[in-house]
Amino acid sequence: MDIKRSILIVALAVVSYLMVLEWNQDYGQAALPTQNAETSSANRALMDTPLANRSASPDVPTAGDQSKTLDNATPVASNELIRVRTDVFDLAIDPRGGDIVQLSLPKYPRRQDHPEIPFQLFDNGGERLYLAQSGLTGSNGPDARANGRPLYSSEQHSYSLADGQDQLVVDLKFSEAGVNYTKRFTLKRGEYDLKVSYLIDNQSGQPWSGNLFAQLKRDGSADPSSTTATGSATYLGAALWTSDEPYKKVSMGNMDDKNLRETVQGGWISWLQHYFVTAWISQKDGTNQVQTRKDSQGNYIIGFTGPTLNVPAGAHAETSAILYAGPKDQGKLEALSPGLELTVDYGVLWFIAQPIFWLLKLIHSALGNWGWSIIVLTIIIKLMFFPLSAASYRSMGRMRAVAPKLQALKEQFGDDRQKMSQAMMELYKKEKINPLGGCLPILVQMPVFLALYWVLLESVEMRQAPWLLWITDLSVKDPYFLMPIIMGVTMFIQQHLNPTPPDPMQAKVMKLMPIIFTFFFLWFPAGLVLYWVVNNCLSIAQQWYITRQLERAAQKA
Repeated sequence: MDIKRSILIVALAVVSYLMVLEWNQDYGQAALPTQNAETSSANRALMDTPLANRSASPDVPTAGDQSKTLDNATPVASNELIRVRTDVFDLAIDPRGGDIVQLSLPKYPRRQDHPEIPFQLFDNGGERLYLAQSGLTGSNGPDARANGRPLYSSEQHSYSLADGQDQLVVDLKFSEAGVNYTKRFTLKRGEYDLKVSYLIDNQSGQPWSGNLFAQLKRDGSADPSSTTATGSATYLGAALWTSDEPYKKVSMGNMDDKNLRETVQGGWISWLQHYFVTAWISQKDGTNQVQTRKDSQGNYIIGFTGPTLNVPAGAHAETSAILYAGPKDQGKLEALSPGLELTVDYGVLWFIAQPIFWLLKLIHSALGNWGWSIIVLTIIIKLMFFPLSAASYRSMGRMRAVAPKLQALKEQFGDDRQKMSQAMMELYKKEKINPLGGCLPILVQMPVFLALYWVLLESVEMRQAPWLLWITDLSVKDPYFLMPIIMGVTMFIQQHLNPTPPDPMQAKVMKLMPIIFTFFFLWFPAGLVLYWVVNNCLSIAQQWYITRQLERAAQKA
């Protein structure tokens, strides 16, 4: 009977494992894009006007609008995007308003098994709506016109950063009422920040006045860069800098409830998702009005409007902002603007996570592999906690030694819990045992464990980072769930080295812990499971060694 039951349990475990593998194959990876949609009139109808000018119309241009473009540039049709390619960007600009409506990152594949398909950050309605918009509004700004946003012209339909070229400049031009506008995009090799400048040449004979605005607009769809099986585990939403709060989150739920209005000196506004961030960074000396809102189409918008720019008749002026659209690289973000590196959000334990990431990155600079770096980091952390762990294991060893005496007390006092507890406390005091000593290693490690969890989950350096064999991405779950199973086995072995709890119910719960933890760890990042497996193995070796020492000491005594 026992053999049949064992066979059934094993068969059920195998079938369950195969079902989980099949589910992981079908639903555990991000879907590949089905199209690379170009801007259509329907897509463009979704593009809202800037926060500073909600009355402007996004209608398609008329012939009259096109006649206002400069003579020395060929207008690009309103339904034809201007393509721009560098070594790190593949983006598209809509000539209507000059907004960046598509942007892909060639150095960051969407999926590891399809390196030819880059991750798409901006999209104008193909899979989601996510845009970086900017313009000139105010008294004379072309984006404040009653007949819609300006239709820019361009000398080329596509631009590409050539070999040996370190900088690419893309100029879009528009002229109206004697004022010539140039919207200039400056992109640099290897850099994910680009400069968006407005050059204003006022030949109208009248003073010109306007304001620069920049905003990010996104729909409420899920995070496409999330690597968890249960949805977006990391923050998806907006954030901004203020003098009082260098990293202030504004979630989509906050935008649903009310509009935010802040006056800031310089600063930045951003939209965050897993591994990637988009931010508009304003000029440091300007006073900006930051606003958030939700438009009639259900899209979420965060943006700022800069100070008024006055250009006398016959004069020239320039204003600009920086757009960052790329990975959450702490070093580059910190160099761009104070507080922007905080968008790499390690949560409440950031003060532990930051040193862990610094140490992990230092180890990686020597080893060149994040998996081995995690193993070395685990050994270092284990050595740091060695004295505390040793004291706890000695306490557990003494608990195991007095187990027969505890059993005798249980038989002596039976169901009299009060007398049993008193006798146990006296025995612990006599044998110099701390009954809670065995819990200390886990309690001390939990903050480190949680901090490392956020380091591995949030740091873009871990994205698609291989270790060895079947572990090709440490930032996602083990595709075959072998590491969590190994973790459960090591936890089971470690549990058998610990003394059995005197309470029967507690003993049953402890026996279930390896199974429960194995199930929880199935969807944890493989790098985190690797840390826990190595930590368990080191703990087993340390506990076994200390237990042997105590046994030898007892035999000599």
